[in-house]
Amino acid sequence: MEEIEKKEQRQSEMKETGSADLDGNKNHHKIKLLTIIGEIEGHESVSGSAKSTKYEHLLPMLAEVEDSDEIEGLLILLHTLGGDVEAGLSIAEMIASLGKPTVSLVLGGSHSIGGPLAVSADYSFIVPSGTMIIHPVRSSGMFIGVIQSYRNMERTQDRITRFIASHSHISQERIVELMLDSTQLVKDVGTMLEGEEAVREGMIDEVGGIHEAFQKLHELIDEERRKKKQEKPDHFFDDTKKN
Repeated sequence: MEEIEKKEQRQSEMKETGSADLDGNKNHHKIKLLTIIGEIEGHESVSGSAKSTKYEHLLPMLAEVEDSDEIEGLLILLHTLGGDVEAGLSIAEMIASLGKPTVSLVLGGSHSIGGPLAVSADYSFIVPSGTMIIHPVRSSGMFIGVIQSYRNMERTQDRITRFIASHSHISQERIVELMLDSTQLVKDVGTMLEGEEAVREGMIDEVGGIHEAFQKLHELIDEERRKKKQEKPDHFFDDTKKN
């Protein structure tokens, strides 16, 4: 009866938040699986028919991952067209600051603000057919055409490029260059990188799929376990032997 309840709880959690606890592996590692799909939802809700990832679901979940003594690692599956910049950056910063091993895997695509999310993990993968679109920051809604508005957008863009550069192997200058390329996209300025290209540019660490992502995460968790063993204090030291 207890097993059935646990199974139902897992199915409900996966349906509601796109997350799951994975602990049936031979390494006995407890891994949190997190999916980031559709549009990254910010302060405003996206239309009812659109797939979205809500940051108010993800932030508490990431806090739980950090605070849990049981969860040893995080696997993030990405298939997003981007969305709210502030919400996306806050999730990326949260992932980057976790003290547990993290691995990300770009499946269909990780576009726009999906770039910082993909590189926020300790190690990143992209499938061969996966894509990443890098483009300048846009603004929706009312826009006041003054120099201050331009400077604010420029600063927001700088935060994004700085984050990507500091969590990957691509320079900030090269990211800006790719962002402002006007020869690739039909109706936009920017660049689309496919699997191998994203790795060559230094955005992503390696081309691979779910097998490679799990393999790397288990490897990182094992490394973390070894570190903790080495850092353990010697409880067998006996003060009574002092002269």
